[in-house]
Amino acid sequence: MDFKKKTLEYLVDELDVELSVLEELIEIPPQRDMGDFAIPCFRFAKILKKSPAVIAQDFADKLDTLPEFIDRVEVAGPYLNIFLNVSVFNKTITSNILESNDLLKFDWGSGKIVLLDYSSPNIAKPFHVGHAFTTILGDVLARMYASTGYEVVRINHLGDYGTQFGKLIVAYENWGDASALEEDAIKELLRIYVKFHDEAKLNPELEDQARAKFRNLEAGEAYEYELWEKFREFSLNEFKRIYNRLGMYFDSYKGEAFYIEMLDKVVNLLEEKGILVDSQGAKIVDLEEYSLPPVIVRKSDGSSIYATRDIAAALYRHKRYNFDKLLYVVGQTQELHFKQLFATLKKAGFDWADNMEFVGFGLVKFPEGVKLSTRSGDVVYLEDLINEAVSRTKAVIEKSNENSDDPMSQEEIDKASEIIALASVRYTFLRNGRERDIVFLWDEILDYEGDTAPYMLYSYARARSILRKSGVDASELKNADLSILSENQEFELLTEINNLPASLEQALKHNEPSIFARQVMTVCRSFSRFYNQVSILQADTEDLKIARLALIEAFSKTVKAALALLGIDTVERM
Repeated sequence: MDFKKKTLEYLVDELDVELSVLEELIEIPPQRDMGDFAIPCFRFAKILKKSPAVIAQDFADKLDTLPEFIDRVEVAGPYLNIFLNVSVFNKTITSNILESNDLLKFDWGSGKIVLLDYSSPNIAKPFHVGHAFTTILGDVLARMYASTGYEVVRINHLGDYGTQFGKLIVAYENWGDASALEEDAIKELLRIYVKFHDEAKLNPELEDQARAKFRNLEAGEAYEYELWEKFREFSLNEFKRIYNRLGMYFDSYKGEAFYIEMLDKVVNLLEEKGILVDSQGAKIVDLEEYSLPPVIVRKSDGSSIYATRDIAAALYRHKRYNFDKLLYVVGQTQELHFKQLFATLKKAGFDWADNMEFVGFGLVKFPEGVKLSTRSGDVVYLEDLINEAVSRTKAVIEKSNENSDDPMSQEEIDKASEIIALASVRYTFLRNGRERDIVFLWDEILDYEGDTAPYMLYSYARARSILRKSGVDASELKNADLSILSENQEFELLTEINNLPASLEQALKHNEPSIFARQVMTVCRSFSRFYNQVSILQADTEDLKIARLALIEAFSKTVKAALALLGIDTVERM
């Protein structure tokens, strides 16, 4: 039951007020003693020629016959406060969860297609922690859109084109090791890439050689193309291995190179639209009417830039998928580029450009604040970060396991350490607004008491432990008398659970997963208060114990589904 919707329907019938007006006015008070819903009556004063306080009392007098799900109404000055029936609410929400096979599944986007462009690492360069932001953010948005009925297309727009490949070819010819490339391609390619820049400082002719090699690559020369293809294949295999570990996949790995053959058509199309302008030998689109600087479509030497390739990609994607939304999950520093991209398409007459959105995010730092750079060799591999998280997590679990009455096996410890570590890294990117910078502090992200994934996973594991210790069969929970759940802690927990769909809706409205992630954390903290303040296994009656165990089952079922939307697996024991 949607209690807000049912309350509005009741008020419309009794107060003779339009639904649209009440939908706009209804509020959730900041404190429970002020009601579960409130209607401020200021808006009616001018129409009814009465003070808001008098109107609130008039409304309350009309509500003399309350439905079962409303306990009482009270007037507080100009506010009509509505209190739900705790027992009815608790019973309804708990039973709905226990009976549902599709928690947090909705049809809001049914029949619509959303494309997400995210991750997009550069070929021949390591997958460092800076890539994790776009990768994790994009993956969670994809999960959320899929859960609300959208057809989701996950696109990995690989950085597989550019002058750096000329440099890599020269570097490989001079200092490459074929066996090292076979053994650890990314490590070897990074080594020679850094070597090239060091050597080019002493021998600038290397830059000329690199440009020549890239021209050959653009011309499709077999030697350069085969090396490029090898670098791409080795790199993509390594990326896929990391994606598998993170529990994610992509529907398309079409990178920049895929669109090269389309660039002449893009230039011709923009010329036909009459929006290309000559500027010192280059072809540009003037975006002054959008208060943006011009975008270069073709440089004076006839070559393209990534803006041209992004225009080609957008045109291809619209033709291929006819999308309802296209989201670019890219660093905040690229916002201007995407504003220019959208404005160029709009100026060209493609109104579907209004359905393209930039989803920006902040930087990834370590305490010293050093930014990551592959050129200098100062780079932190994402997998090294994950392995460190696994190592630290395993040490905590093994220490706790030493004094446990029910110790975990080494296999259980290894599995739990991997899940908790991956969850810890993921949640670090999700717990705050995406535009905020991330600073990795180990003691903070692995804290079992803080705003962390381990805290949420521990809440779930604690719930499962209580259910195991109870010895109560699942069939007994299905037959529980849920009407006796009348404590405020039970109501608070179920209220926060019931708020999850609204937080998911808001998260998608703003493409901001932190809104949903924070609500999941709020649910877990409500469970902790419930667990610590209410007797469960030592409840006053057997019926009450069974009812509270059913509530715990509903909590664990919900949190498991919610964490899955964040890409986080659960553990039964910690």
